[in-house]
Amino acid sequence: MNPAATAETVEIMRLGHAGDGIAADGLFVPYTVPGDVARVAREGARGRLIEIVRPGPARATPPCSHFGRCGGCALQMMAREPYLAWKRDLVVTALKQRGFDDAPVEGIRAVPPGTRRRAMFKARAIGKTVALGFYEPESRNLVDISECPLLVPELARLIAPLKTQLAPILAPGETAELHATATDAGVDLSLKLKRARGPDFLMALSELASVLNLARLSSNGETVATARTPSLRIGRFTVGLPPESFLQPTKEGMGILQDLVREEVKGAGPIADLFSGCGTFALALAETHAVHAVDSGPAQIEALIAAAKAGRANLTAETRDLYRRPLLASELSRFDTVVLDPPRPGASAQAHALAQSSVPDVLYISCNPASFARDARILADGGYRVARVVPLDQFLWSPHVELFARFVRD
Repeated sequence: MNPAATAETVEIMRLGHAGDGIAADGLFVPYTVPGDVARVAREGARGRLIEIVRPGPARATPPCSHFGRCGGCALQMMAREPYLAWKRDLVVTALKQRGFDDAPVEGIRAVPPGTRRRAMFKARAIGKTVALGFYEPESRNLVDISECPLLVPELARLIAPLKTQLAPILAPGETAELHATATDAGVDLSLKLKRARGPDFLMALSELASVLNLARLSSNGETVATARTPSLRIGRFTVGLPPESFLQPTKEGMGILQDLVREEVKGAGPIADLFSGCGTFALALAETHAVHAVDSGPAQIEALIAAAKAGRANLTAETRDLYRRPLLASELSRFDTVVLDPPRPGASAQAHALAQSSVPDVLYISCNPASFARDARILADGGYRVARVVPLDQFLWSPHVELFARFVRD
């Protein structure tokens, strides 16, 4: 059926939580903004955009030539100020849904384009060439990219040479996943593909690592080549990073969050950093405070301990699954401040334990307003007050938003 034959014209009234425009009758239309008048082909509850008949005041020209096909970004068509206001409202709405009608949500802070230091590419051999990029939205169709305005220059420069170097390695039709991280020592690249380790394969990977001047190359979880240990400088400490370590997606965003945490712990006694990773906050605080760090990843805790020891930090650490074994109220009693930076599911079990504790201050960093608001409700029901919420846009042009919050016991 010809989609244009069943096209209809709709006006976009607002954005949904995933960044899709929503018409008056509830039709979701990706890549539209409030005020757009658009011709769409209705496909169930969603409309496929055919053309913009009249652009809304919030519409902007996307900076990337791949936008609209590549699934890496959803909101490049939106002007900066209404886009940031919408992202802040995601946090406000999530809190209202949990009963926080007057939460002290500050203005949103944002990082610029060209700052994302982590990327997960897909690659596929097509004939004698390799397509590399990201999947189309809700599909397995790979969009072969030549640019990405999100990425730091170190990663953006890798796109073309990666295709060239992977061409003789991947078999026709073979697909690989590549985790690339720009570190202070160079790019750390982790390759995942369904391929047995063989001498020729390892030799080809070693050559790829050399030609691309990678700091480290791993394949299916095993290190293939290390020219320099990938590392991250935090204050006076340097932490060596295990493969595929969790890092804040941008250096600039990490700095904003570290400054917010430092600002709130001035004069505090011992601090617990839970879901610490390699020490984004633990090491930032260890220059001036006694810190106890906890994370479920043994390799990350080992890296954190090594960095703390080399820098003579007043820091202890332990490996512990905080979902199954949260720190209990009795264990938390020795800390003045608890810092939480959990993954997207949040920290429900740890929030319940904190609600039963006497810890004066809780600093919560979240990349998911919904799970954060749920945990905030747990803390509030346990006697904490939401003292401050600071949204941060470091997932640029996506429907994801970071935030920092402080909870206090009055």
